[in-house]
Amino acid sequence: MRNRTLGLMTLLLVSSLASAADNMNTITQKFIGDYELVSYFSYPAQGSEVDMDYIGRLSYDAFGNMSGLGMPNNLPERQAATSERLTSGFAYWGKFSIDAEKGIVTHHVKGSPMVARWVGGDNVRYYEWVGDDILQLTVKNEQGRATGVLTWRRLK
Repeated sequence: MRNRTLGLMTLLLVSSLASAADNMNTITQKFIGDYELVSYFSYPAQGSEVDMDYIGRLSYDAFGNMSGLGMPNNLPERQAATSERLTSGFAYWGKFSIDAEKGIVTHHVKGSPMVARWVGGDNVRYYEWVGDDILQLTVKNEQGRATGVLTWRRLK
């Protein structure tokens, strides 16, 4: 009787783990694809929301890689007004992992020519899906306050 109970418990555990793995695979599959930036708002500690007026691209692939690029819409006009080399925005790539329980996607930064201090670190983003094709990524500070929200639309 004891062996039978132990066998049933093992079967239930294996089934539960397989179900969790299937669920994680489904969530990961939902991320895979290419996106365009719809909006980027920042939320300073003092003041109201700021429309960053950015354009950008975001990609996740089936091998666990990601890349994100973004720049202000007016960067070409600003560059035309000066002979200095201007850079602004974000650009980075690396691996990604998902914590579905907490609603977090973590970008493990391997390279970042715009923000060198990100290299070797993690960019944690709180994700929310709006339908199947809109992905909202929220940036939070150490206190848990939202400091930015980037809304991405899947390219088709």
